[in-house]
Amino acid sequence: MPDMTIEIGDRTFIVACQDGEEGYLNAAAELLDREAKALSQSGARLNQDRLLLMAGLMLADKTISADEELRALDRRLAQQTQLLDEMRAHPAPEPKTVEVIKEVPTEVIPDEALARLDKLAEQAEAMAADAAELAG
Repeated sequence: MPDMTIEIGDRTFIVACQDGEEGYLNAAAELLDREAKALSQSGARLNQDRLLLMAGLMLADKTISADEELRALDRRLAQQTQLLDEMRAHPAPEPKTVEVIKEVPTEVIPDEALARLDKLAEQAEAMAADAAELAG
C-alpha cells in the first residue's frame, strides 16, 4: 500500500492508497484543492479545518446534483428504450393502396374551360418557339 503526498488548501497530507489507485487519489485531491482555492479566493475567512470541510461539502453537493441528473437521464433512457421496444413489437401497418387517376374525365371539365386551356397551351408553345429562335 503506497503512501502518497497530496496538497490541499496549502496543506500537505500523506495518505495511503491501494496499488493502482494513485491516479484516482491524485484526481480527487486536485478536485478538493480546486474547491479549497476557490473558497480562499472568494474572500471567505475560514480556518484550514473549516476551509477543507466547506470544500468537501461543495464537492458533495456537486456529486449529489450529478447523481440526480444521472438518475433522471437513466429514467428517460429507460422510457425511450421501452418505447422503442413497443414500436418494434408492433409491425408497421401495411401501406394503403391509393388509386391514381391518369386521365381527367373530360365530362367533368366544361367545354369552355377545355377550349381556354387549349388556347393557353398554344400560346405557351408559340412563346417557347419564339424564345428558342431568339436564343439560337
